[in-house]
Amino acid sequence: MRAPWRYLAALVVVAVTLLPMLFVILGGFRSNAQLNASPAGLPDPWLFDNYIAILTSSNFWLFLVNSAVIAVTATTVTVVLGAMAAYALSRYSFRGREGLYTLFAAGLLFPIGVASLPVYLLLKQLHLLETWYGVALPEAAFSLPVTIIILRPFMAAIPGEIEDAAAVDGATRLGFFWRIMIPLSRPALVTVAVLAFLTSWNGYQLPLLAFTDQAHFTLPLGVATFQSQYSQDTASILAFTALSMLPALVFFVFAERRIVGGLVGSVKG
Repeated sequence: MRAPWRYLAALVVVAVTLLPMLFVILGGFRSNAQLNASPAGLPDPWLFDNYIAILTSSNFWLFLVNSAVIAVTATTVTVVLGAMAAYALSRYSFRGREGLYTLFAAGLLFPIGVASLPVYLLLKQLHLLETWYGVALPEAAFSLPVTIIILRPFMAAIPGEIEDAAAVDGATRLGFFWRIMIPLSRPALVTVAVLAFLTSWNGYQLPLLAFTDQAHFTLPLGVATFQSQYSQDTASILAFTALSMLPALVFFVFAERRIVGGLVGSVKG
């Protein structure tokens, strides 16, 4: 008797998740007149002008490139530093290790909104405003806690005998980290990389703090700017929003299995 209720609950969750996305995507194929006449209706006829106009606009591609560069930079910094920190916290024994790990775990409870003013002042003092690094580095810092929490148990679960065998063969601890630990931790590394990339791609507040020049805007900021400029053109806004969320959606769909595999491995660890 429980199975039908589970399926029903799953269908409700899917509907709540997908219906707004379908409304946005299909709305881009409609005209403003169609939306005003029937907001929840289907395109009749299907119009491609909204999507074509945005895809041929230089601003959309500029925002896309900015988002991609910032997301790749933030992801790289997060994975490299997170892997090094997780390796030290999982394989080394030193005073204050658990306290340091607890400090990283507490970072999950620290919302970015609370740090808005300190982050802005710090970026201003470091002359990082209006730069990609001014957004990528803080995003990497806020992604480090979840990265370390996922990687540490995964690395700790790797048998110590492998490290002993590598040491007998002449491998240093750093060599073991790069040649053995990193390849064995690939599922968890892919998981944290995907999470960091999606977090950076969808980030809005940090780009809003760092950028005032529209040439530096990311896609979330571009959507807000486009909406304010064309507030009466609802169909074009929906098309711009659909195209903005499409890269992250495709990326997540292809990386979903790797995310689950990495999380399962870290839980078992």
